Amino acid sequence: MRRPLSLALYAAALGLLEPFARPLLRRRVAAGKEDAARLEERLGRSGLPRPDGPLVWLHGVSVGESMSLLPLVGALAARPDLTLLVTSGTRTSAELLAQRLPAGVIHQYAPVDAPGAVARFLAHWRPSLGILVESELWPNLILGAREREVKLALVSARMTQASADGWARVRGAATALLGAFDLILPQEAETAARLKALGARTGPLLNLKTVGEPLPCDPAELARLTSAASGRRIVLAANTHPGEDEIVIAAVREAALVDSLLVIAPRHPARGEAVAALLRAAGFQVARRAAGEPLTAETTAYVADTLGEMGLLYSLADLVVMGGAFLPGIGGHNPLEPARLARPILSGPHAFNATALYADLLALAAAIEAPDSAALARHLRGLADYPHIGRRMGEAALAYAGSQEGALDRALALLEPLLPA
Repeated sequence: MRRPLSLALYAAALGLLEPFARPLLRRRVAAGKEDAARLEERLGRSGLPRPDGPLVWLHGVSVGESMSLLPLVGALAARPDLTLLVTSGTRTSAELLAQRLPAGVIHQYAPVDAPGAVARFLAHWRPSLGILVESELWPNLILGAREREVKLALVSARMTQASADGWARVRGAATALLGAFDLILPQEAETAARLKALGARTGPLLNLKTVGEPLPCDPAELARLTSAASGRRIVLAANTHPGEDEIVIAAVREAALVDSLLVIAPRHPARGEAVAALLRAAGFQVARRAAGEPLTAETTAYVADTLGEMGLLYSLADLVVMGGAFLPGIGGHNPLEPARLARPILSGPHAFNATALYADLLALAAAIEAPDSAALARHLRGLADYPHIGRRMGEAALAYAGSQEGALDRALALLEPLLPA
């Protein structure tokens, strides 16, 4: 296919810059953002052989996108005729996928979007179908795959208005990229309208984040932590980002919750010590899980700075404050994870990554939105004073989560014509 001039220039520029990719990646290794042992994968070189037979490639850039792919991966892994390759772009997503991918599914880091790296990746793995999730529009990767006659699907597609405005300035490039997909399934109507305005042909609405089983939990560890909490009400602040911990801490202090334990699980566990320092400065008696510090009756704040334990933490909690939405620009995280465990949910107002989900949960009184620390404090106090309200919220959240499970069957039916015969 002939590329528009803007995309041809993009490819040429990335080709000229590609010799600098390795030193740039090494700098990211030093910053803890890349895995030194697997750096060659980012340059399109794999140390693993490609199995014989048809291969389906699925890609999610980070934790949320990768985790949303797991039900689809599980369903496709049941087909013995297919090899599955899952790529992601962050260390955290790779570590979580290592824990949760079905046996036999291959994980690789996605290549940087430079012509050489993309060509090496595609030449080695030779996928029959590529399934990208949410908002991954890497021009060289997408067009390189299309030029090799790889069928492509963009599922749970999401595009913000700001992104749509940016692509509208290079409309020819956007139309070419979106036209490379055989199937586009938008998350919600707003994204569908934005994609259509850029020339995309979209299919039915579908959001993979509505699909999934409750996150796994070690029952013995849950019993141990429950005992260590000594019967206290547990407030979990889940997936917090810098600046949100302070909001939660201030709200918990203002709410003056008696006989409660605050648990903070930062989205990025490397922030554990920084979160612990904030809590100590606010007067909490702190224990850090990653440091092996025990949770005792004297502990008033527990920092759960580990990976792969959100199922344990949601199961432990009496109510959940979902991070990612108390400050602009992050977009929120998937509220169905606590909903599947019947937990009442409190969120900030900036959950644009899950607008439709939160709108439904709020309408069903399964979640509460708190625009700031003071409002969060009022709601925490109210749920402490009237625990039956929290129980009803959790029941409504669980019922809503259960009503969404048909999305996986719809996705598989729509993808079936693209799967290798």
